[in-house]
Amino acid sequence: MAELSGKSVYITGGASGIGRAVVEEFVKEGAFVTVLDRSAEGLKELEQQFGEKVRTITGDVTIYEDHQRAVETAVEAFGKLDVLISNAGVFDAFAKFVNVTPEAMSEAYDILFSINVKGSFFAAKAAVEELKRTRGNIIFTLSGASFYPDGGGVWYTASKHAQLGLLRQLAFELAPDVRVNAVAPGGTLTALSVIAPLRPFVNIVDNETKAKSIKTRNPLKIVMASEDHVGAYLLLASDKARAITGEVISSDGGLVVRGLS
Repeated sequence: MAELSGKSVYITGGASGIGRAVVEEFVKEGAFVTVLDRSAEGLKELEQQFGEKVRTITGDVTIYEDHQRAVETAVEAFGKLDVLISNAGVFDAFAKFVNVTPEAMSEAYDILFSINVKGSFFAAKAAVEELKRTRGNIIFTLSGASFYPDGGGVWYTASKHAQLGLLRQLAFELAPDVRVNAVAPGGTLTALSVIAPLRPFVNIVDNETKAKSIKTRNPLKIVMASEDHVGAYLLLASDKARAITGEVISSDGGLVVRGLS
């Protein structure tokens, strides 16, 4: 039997990157998936690919009502909600704190924290009552930057640390009704958006350069693609993880054992 047979899943940022890979794997494993994303084009592709197995909402994770619409859509279409995956996020491209003007710093903070942190708050709030009914679970997409420096600049790193705090407190508050966990991918070749206020202060590198950097930074010496992380999401969403809450699966090529090299 498929691991997620009959489960109803709501995912943010599911039209591209890691989110898209998760949607594809979850549908293959029997889930029905509701996707919130800003990309109408990406959502249309999902509809064409999966038909009635998906529902899509063009929206913004910083708007609470968009999450409400997504949750309502999931329940109306599939009768319930079992899993929330708060995945949408943006990046600061390693912008250096000392180089960024105060004006850009403030604007970058507002945009990045609204998407990466408030977006997760809103997703969880909109979904929690339905998840209580199914004794479901929440999965956040964190990062190696939730634990270590130099996984991004100060904006991204601080936002990912904030998500870790949200995860731990929610796991405490929502037990025993709802499990709350996360996956923390390491450097991955995706089109993670760099927020506009910081673009003048960073160098955007090509995928070949990025791949070389990723490979040299993790002990397994691998260049990770979105598909490399889906197994961790699948486990946490499944009933096989019913004893797991408050945990983070690091899918990062082994950064914890990197040592001083």
